[in-house]
Amino acid sequence: MSIKNSAIFILLLSLFAGCNSIDEAITVVQVDPLKKVFKEQLFFEDNKDTAAVAKGETASFQFVFRSIYPVKNLKIEAGELMNGNHRIPSSLEAFVGHVYIPGNFLSHTPSQNRLAPVSGYFPDPLWEIESTDVASMSNQPLWVNYAIPRDAAEGTYTALLHITGETNGRKFNISKQVVAQVYNVVLPEQTLWVDNWINPYPGELRRMNGGEICPIYSERFWELNKIVANKVRDYGQNVYRILWEMPGNYSIAGKTESGQYIYDFSFESFDRMVELYIREGGLKRFTVSHIGGRINGGWYDHIGVTVPILSGDKTIIKNMPLESEEARNFLDQFIPALTGHVKEKGWEDFYLQYLADEPADGEYEPSYLRIAEYIKKLSPGLKIIDALHRTPNIARAIDIPVPMTDRLHLQYEELYKPMIESGKEVWHYTCMEPYGEKYANRFLEQPLIQTRLLHWINYRYNVKGYLHWGLNSWRNDTIQGENMDWGNKPAGDCWIIYPSYGKLHSSMRLEAMRDGINDYELLKLLESKNPAGAKELAEKTVKDFDSYDQDIVHFRQRRAKMLKWLSE
Repeated sequence: MSIKNSAIFILLLSLFAGCNSIDEAITVVQVDPLKKVFKEQLFFEDNKDTAAVAKGETASFQFVFRSIYPVKNLKIEAGELMNGNHRIPSSLEAFVGHVYIPGNFLSHTPSQNRLAPVSGYFPDPLWEIESTDVASMSNQPLWVNYAIPRDAAEGTYTALLHITGETNGRKFNISKQVVAQVYNVVLPEQTLWVDNWINPYPGELRRMNGGEICPIYSERFWELNKIVANKVRDYGQNVYRILWEMPGNYSIAGKTESGQYIYDFSFESFDRMVELYIREGGLKRFTVSHIGGRINGGWYDHIGVTVPILSGDKTIIKNMPLESEEARNFLDQFIPALTGHVKEKGWEDFYLQYLADEPADGEYEPSYLRIAEYIKKLSPGLKIIDALHRTPNIARAIDIPVPMTDRLHLQYEELYKPMIESGKEVWHYTCMEPYGEKYANRFLEQPLIQTRLLHWINYRYNVKGYLHWGLNSWRNDTIQGENMDWGNKPAGDCWIIYPSYGKLHSSMRLEAMRDGINDYELLKLLESKNPAGAKELAEKTVKDFDSYDQDIVHFRQRRAKMLKWLSE
């Protein structure tokens, strides 16, 4: 044992010497749910704070459990929130899990706000399991949610949480009280557009199916996609990406005498997926996947049209220049067929079209713009949306530009603010970037409040939507280490939700994201009653695109002030 470790061991022995009862050996401390609790932390301030919520919101509570002895069969049972005769049952009881991230899968250029636990374990998944075992001297965070009904009575509610288990040969039962203040304010219906790209393929869904791949379009396939839709609906998703290139949407029927392909568009699986998201996911809009991509595969390359072609007895996808006969032939058939079908189904007001993801600027812009112009001529009412970098000409040309947060910042005054003021819809997105600076994102290494503040940025700058590419891009069968990352970028980017057999588990980041969406709607509501108050709260919290007051106490005070103003 090293001198350093010996000193720590002696310190711990001195701290816990003389613990003759279970009560002395166990500590359970309430902490703010915006705090990330690391395994190796030794000090926590008991934060017995009241959750301040509107009707329709979720009141969340987090506790840290710790014992000097190993604990088996730790359980948490949340009693009802009570206010007189009014009762609200818990909606989630979970153990906060930790995922191990090696240092080389954190930011190469770290943010000034990066968290760096010595253990390398970051808290995130909320495991809804019956019980767990806890090692001695290890922190186990506990999480409880209460979904407040929209017709709940206002007032102060209390509930008792019962924490039970076995340690040192004896059973224990610890009770903790939580308090929620429900204001006389009803959360408005959501207006913020939110799209986390869902990967619906069997290869990805096998993480919810015991590792077994279920055949595409089997009943199990649709059952698992229903679970996904139900889950994300409850966390604010209202825009869904539909993959036109999935099997069942088209086939190559033959060729003309001149050798051009004749396509048969049935849109069978397309329709079923849209209908599933309408029925189970609260769909308000859908985006259709990209009809263009890089011609030669390089990220900085010209954009071509994504064309299905025959290769032997298989259909493959190839990106071809718009000037080619194959590209124009495909678009001439596909765009009228798709837009006509969408109109026939009565979905034209829901439909947005991706053209090509993150097109490059400079000499590469014209290839994108030519395709955009061509498909607009084929279908004048078609609306194009795309994630953009520094591409001002494309931003002006398409219907809904979605710049990355840092690009939105850099081009806001000159480019995007005039667009927004003229009534044009603008979103923002985060991806593997921005990192290495001060921008909010939802990486595991960042403070949790930054995930929530992404939607305060939406409000502060009148940005109507938020896009992220990775809801459930589970790379491999584990959720540890390098599997939390795609492309050797900051860990946690590729998913924000966790799988188990037949179930999806929330995460601390997903909880913060939902609450941020609710903050946006409450700020919009306050704006209609007290514009100066809404402006004051937003500007004190988000000072600029890359500058925020991240003090949790200040944040809670402003939230409570907002609810008080709204209830007056």
